[in-house]
Amino acid sequence: MKKRWFGLGALLLLLIAGYWYGMPMYALHFSTIELQNEDKIIYINTGSTLEDVANTIDEEGILDKAKFQSFSESLDFTDDKVEPGKYLVKGGMKVKELIYALKNGNQEIKDVSITFNNCQTIADMAGKVAPSIEADSAEIVDYIMDPETINKYGFKEATIPAMFLPDTYEVGEWDMTAEEFVQFMADEFKDFWGDEQLGRKAKVKELGLSESQVSTLASIIEAEQGIVQQEWPTIAGLYLNRVRLGMKLQSDPTAKFCWGDELKGVQRLLDVHMQKDCPYNTYIYAGLPPGPIRIPSKKAIDAVLNADHHDYLYMCAKPDNSGLHNFASTYNQHLKNAKLWWKFAKERGY
Repeated sequence: MKKRWFGLGALLLLLIAGYWYGMPMYALHFSTIELQNEDKIIYINTGSTLEDVANTIDEEGILDKAKFQSFSESLDFTDDKVEPGKYLVKGGMKVKELIYALKNGNQEIKDVSITFNNCQTIADMAGKVAPSIEADSAEIVDYIMDPETINKYGFKEATIPAMFLPDTYEVGEWDMTAEEFVQFMADEFKDFWGDEQLGRKAKVKELGLSESQVSTLASIIEAEQGIVQQEWPTIAGLYLNRVRLGMKLQSDPTAKFCWGDELKGVQRLLDVHMQKDCPYNTYIYAGLPPGPIRIPSKKAIDAVLNADHHDYLYMCAKPDNSGLHNFASTYNQHLKNAKLWWKFAKERGY
């Protein structure tokens, strides 16, 4: 009888020991993540510690911090093994799968894209890019405007905006630094201008301009005509005619640019606005300004490269609110067009 009780006791101790050891192992290998709503995206910054990761996991409601740290310790997940990135956490996935993902970088979202369009300044562009990569907007701006960076890529402070061509780009991984972003855009700039099929380099040479000057003119055209893009090649041809003749471009957006935020929201410029002395004011200085007055689109750049050939030197808004212009080759004809516009504007109280 004693032997029987001894055997049962031993079996019980064995079961308790098995439970004590086995349950944590079972939990480690079979515990799953339960999410109340949809799958979640988490961001692990470069230099994050295991505790940083645990805090993120806990704050996002994915797993209790203490439990995550316990599992991480069992799977040898330490500070030096944290892989930064943008991760997709799916409901129902095993906890150990998440930890292995954070250790090895798998489960990291690789198809990260950035989009920036309709940007006035480098800061504006950086603000649109930053949410998609690890580098924040201030880091991006500071790195771009660093004299060493500007010199590295062969630009000047005034022309560096020309290197950033608005579009949507697949950049691969989220943990992109400001330096990596700028290098990526430099490569895209090189590919854009080096496209042999479109022959952009040859067209730049024919115009007698630099790539940055083409971008500068494109920025003026885009600011001048923001409604009907079909007019861009015509306006480009007009401004190129003026450049060749040594005439002042007399573009309102360049004069407005000189005032910065003082004229923000102002649609109609007055004569006094055209008199501000700054190198970008094409009412005062002939030729092209020192650099772009906004970050021009690829389409605007191509409009300059494929400008219409004509003898127009003047343009004036059509008196019909269409957003279109009347073009003229002579000043007398331009005066007639302007007279029609001013009559139209006066009647409507503009």
